[in-house]
Order: sequence, then structure tokens, then C-alpha cells
Amino acid sequence: MSDVEVGSRPVRRVHFHDPAAPVATVVTPSVFVAVRNDLGQLLLVRRCDSGAWELPGGRVDVGETAVEAAVRETAEESGLRVRITGLIGLFTDPRHVVESAAGEEIRQQFVVCFHACVVSGSPAPDLDETCDAAWFEPEKVVLVPLEPGVRRWIRHALSAAAEPHLE
Repeated sequence: MSDVEVGSRPVRRVHFHDPAAPVATVVTPSVFVAVRNDLGQLLLVRRCDSGAWELPGGRVDVGETAVEAAVRETAEESGLRVRITGLIGLFTDPRHVVESAAGEEIRQQFVVCFHACVVSGSPAPDLDETCDAAWFEPEKVVLVPLEPGVRRWIRHALSAAAEPHLE
């Protein structure tokens, strides 16, 4: 488990294959996007609450497709307009649970992860959810703080797998 805090106040808890994790009460569809530039670098955004780096992404809103959510979330969190170019995988491990600060929501991660390329813009955080947005050489990604689930999505994004990951 990893606690995510702002100051001394917990914001959320991420449980990844933690036998002490609470039982999820909801499954919420989310999208995350592996954006690569012409140099092959990978875009990561840094969460304001934890300082951890991750792929841009978030929840799918009512009335939008997963692809629309992926494009919207990437623009919101990184300042980049992107075009979705492929599917990395579907990650629905019931042992990946995120607990909100007050415990009012305990959600099982249900993630659709996409590949994308840049249409326009430069990396810029939204300064609400993300405090930084930057390009990383693929071999340098392992050196930054990442939650275990995010590390897994990135590993699949950077692989040369012919088929998407499905679980």
C-alpha cells in the first residue's frame, strides 16, 4: 500500500496486491495514455498530491467514449492535444484498489491504456492535479517515483508486444 498525502493529511491510499487492502465498493472506468514524441520519449505528469509520476489520465465521464476521455484527460493534465494511435491494454486487476481519503469510495482500478502521438502543444501541468509534465527517455522512467500499477502500464507501453495486454 502507498499513502498519498498533501501536507500531513492523507488524500488517498493505493493498494497493489496488498492482502490488507479493503474490499472495493465500485469499479470506475479510467483511461491512461502513453504519449511518445518524435524522439521516442515518453510523456509523464507528476501528481500534485503525492509527487509521483504517472501517465496522463483519469476517469471516463458519463456521455464520453474511452478515446474521448483519453484525449481530454491528456489535454487537461499535460497541455498536449493528442491523437490516439493504439491500445496498450486493459488492466482490471481486482487487487489494485484505490481508497479515497475519507474512505467513502474504494474503487477497483479498471484501466484502458492507450498509445498516442502529439498533435499540438508543449508539456504544461494544470497545477491542480499535475504539478509538472515532462518528456523522459524510456530508460530513465525507472528512475522516477511511480506507483506499482503505473509502472506496470508503462512497462507494457514500452514493450514491443504485438497484442494488447488483456486481463
